[in-house]
Amino acid sequence: MRTLLSIILAVSLMAAPATVISEPAKAGLDGDRLAQIPVRLQQFVDKGTVAGMVTLVARHGQVGALNAVGYTDLETKQAMKVDNIFQIHSMTKPVVCIAALMLAEEGKITLSDPVEKYLPEFRGQWVAERKSDQGMTLRRPARPVIIRDLMTHTSGMITNPSSGIQELHGLLNKTLAEAVLVLSQQPLDFDPGTKWQYSNSGIASLARIIEVVSGMPFEKFLDVRIFQPLGMQDTYIFPPKEKFHRMPTAYILKEGKPIKYTSDPLGEGAMKFRVGAKYPLPEGGMYSTAGDLFTLYQMMLNKGIYHSTRLLSPASIEMMTRVHTGDLATSQPGAGWGLGVFVVQDAMGTLSLLSPGSYGHGGRYGTFFFIDPKKDLIGVFMIHREGGSDERQAFEQMAEAAVLD
Repeated sequence: MRTLLSIILAVSLMAAPATVISEPAKAGLDGDRLAQIPVRLQQFVDKGTVAGMVTLVARHGQVGALNAVGYTDLETKQAMKVDNIFQIHSMTKPVVCIAALMLAEEGKITLSDPVEKYLPEFRGQWVAERKSDQGMTLRRPARPVIIRDLMTHTSGMITNPSSGIQELHGLLNKTLAEAVLVLSQQPLDFDPGTKWQYSNSGIASLARIIEVVSGMPFEKFLDVRIFQPLGMQDTYIFPPKEKFHRMPTAYILKEGKPIKYTSDPLGEGAMKFRVGAKYPLPEGGMYSTAGDLFTLYQMMLNKGIYHSTRLLSPASIEMMTRVHTGDLATSQPGAGWGLGVFVVQDAMGTLSLLSPGSYGHGGRYGTFFFIDPKKDLIGVFMIHREGGSDERQAFEQMAEAAVLD
């Protein structure tokens, strides 16, 4: 039986914020090179292409650098802080896949199962063989969509909602069950497993399976089974009002300059804080901080465990971060696709100094993470601006170049 002292110690370890070590060399990082990262990123702020950024570099389980540059808002000039909470959008997708893998390890799903086993509305799907202004020619798919297809973007499901729920990402006015019911009735764009096509609809369907199998709302599953156990105290699907002030202004890059993203309901529109939302947006709904994400990614780098909290087995992490798409062309040059993450697989993918086997994901507003297992390295890049990636590319290269051995 655990003692009260050990319980208190475990909780304090889980909840501790990211602490920067005083001597990065002890983690095999060049302190002088790390110090140049905020200097370089400040140049982008001074140039006027971005309001502000937060970055984190960690190696061997220790944070070597955690920096904030610029502002949360260009009008008020409020300084960016390292604990600001960002919308990380599609960086949510790997977390949905982690949740699915947790259920698989509990024997509640199998990744080769047809989706229709859990969501009967997927039965009897069609493939749109030919499309034209006059209509489309339909046929039955060669095989049903399986769970792995949803995780690797090879399901053939449409990229974004359409046909009656095109407003979903703007209004968030449907439940996950209602949205996926409509998505399941759309013809597939190709036979499952034959092509790669980024699909928000597929990830939404995976999240609905998590709801059905776990018996709890998708957002609650993430909170109870992932965020709370890891001590991710500033990570949410629906953020609390008392933390709204910690979210930077969202911008979009227009003609080389950031302007307020008022045209996007998720940016500076009605749904920025998800007030009144029904849809949990599993394809891109998470809010988080650089420190919280370090905890999550260190769990992955540790093969499923962080301190005393194990979420996944080493076997699941290995499977998740292995290329599952073979020679299929993807949107990431030099990389294939694992279960919810890109995975570097050839020389083109290493041009930013990532090692083969490195993996990660980006988000719509420019956020990004990479994990380089060969170097035992984590990089987190936080920004609230759609368009452009020069800042992120600079960070990625400089973080990798700071490795001493």
